[in-house]
Amino acid sequence: MNTVKIKQQTIENEISLSGVGLHTGKEVKLTFKPAPINSGFAFVRVDLANSPVIEAKVEYVVDTKRGTNLEKDGVSINTSEHVLAAVVGLGIHNIIIELNSAEPPIMDGSSKFFIEALEKAGIVAQNAFVNEYIVKDVISYKDAVTGSEIIVMPSDKYEVTAMVDFGTKILGTQNATLNNISDFKKEISAARTFSFLHEIEMLLDNDLIKGGDLNNAIVYVDEELSEETMAKLRVAFKKKTVKVKPNGILDNLTLHWPNEAARHKLLDVIGDISLIGMPIRGKIIANKPGHAVNTQFAKKLSKIIKLEKRNNVPCCDLSEPPLMDVEQIMKILPHRPPFLFIDRILELSDTHVVGMKNVTMNESFFNGHFPGAPVMPGVLQVEAMAQCGGVLVLSTVPDPENYLTLFMKMNNVKFKRKVVPGDTLIFRAELITPIRRGICHMQSYGYANGKLVVEAELMAQIVRKK
Repeated sequence: MNTVKIKQQTIENEISLSGVGLHTGKEVKLTFKPAPINSGFAFVRVDLANSPVIEAKVEYVVDTKRGTNLEKDGVSINTSEHVLAAVVGLGIHNIIIELNSAEPPIMDGSSKFFIEALEKAGIVAQNAFVNEYIVKDVISYKDAVTGSEIIVMPSDKYEVTAMVDFGTKILGTQNATLNNISDFKKEISAARTFSFLHEIEMLLDNDLIKGGDLNNAIVYVDEELSEETMAKLRVAFKKKTVKVKPNGILDNLTLHWPNEAARHKLLDVIGDISLIGMPIRGKIIANKPGHAVNTQFAKKLSKIIKLEKRNNVPCCDLSEPPLMDVEQIMKILPHRPPFLFIDRILELSDTHVVGMKNVTMNESFFNGHFPGAPVMPGVLQVEAMAQCGGVLVLSTVPDPENYLTLFMKMNNVKFKRKVVPGDTLIFRAELITPIRRGICHMQSYGYANGKLVVEAELMAQIVRKK
């Protein structure tokens, strides 16, 4: 499987567009703005005091009846999926989406106009690698009531298939497939939202659809039109006449594709699944998808990703000769006993390193930490992780013996379990951003007995010895 790292992307300039919210009927202004590395997607409500931020994360999903709606600290974003699908479809990883209302403009009911705005703003690479979730096993979620099911399986790219069956003669069964996310603009982005006539009537009767017209929703007529219904539709859509076309949809719209409904469902899947907060390398197959099953699947996937990230113990055969033994390590690192806390290097690439330390009772710090109950100090666990990362950093210079690595910062340090004599510590450090101007930013984990014991985000600088 291809493991080439790619750079994160954002937009070059901010850009705005305006339209009407489908359910509110209010004029809305949406502004896309560049965002820093590793920040992901975030909505900002500029119409509210202090401009609260609602990150596009699945844990904030509160309702999926008429779109995927988010809420954080009482602040809402409704029908987020079309905007998010456009961002993902253009390979953007970090972006700020400002709104002066709770709902993005519906535009024509697709992602087309968001795609056009983002391309006009320009897409630029950032100085950080994309952290994607590589699917290794089949993961599935099924709604026992509706029969809807979504699975993801290993693949060397992100691809999506949507299969829909509405059980009606007018729409029936449709399928749509996106083999490459780079084809999203051409194949999927213009697919418009759709509803059945009975759903439109219910929304109109309950005053829940104020910004709709025949240009932003395909309406499939699944029942005979009464004069009363016709009158309602003429008022709602501001049309003197409303007719049903031979293909069973209300007039004034021409389908872009015969399977436009399935393509729009695929668009929704991409927008909803983006709420896991990272790109996927895998193939998604969605059978009878909808916002409810999409987001439930995203919640399950998000939990699995978090567990795997924390419990992803490097698979190492300690009986094999190491990549570097302690003598070779000392040719790179300036540290010496009793302050050398790495015994072996097991893996080393341009972006990651795996190292090992055997913890024995002979460690000098056990004399005082603690008599009768020896525990390795947490600060020394962090130091050991940093030394492991130091091998990665100093391996990038031709004469490592002439350099030092100095701590600049450590964030999100967490200690999970005690480390005691007899434990074998396995460390993994991976670059968060490429090394630039001698500054190294990495995420590090330490494991013992198959369990995570310590983690931290570390930053260090390479400096030449005087």
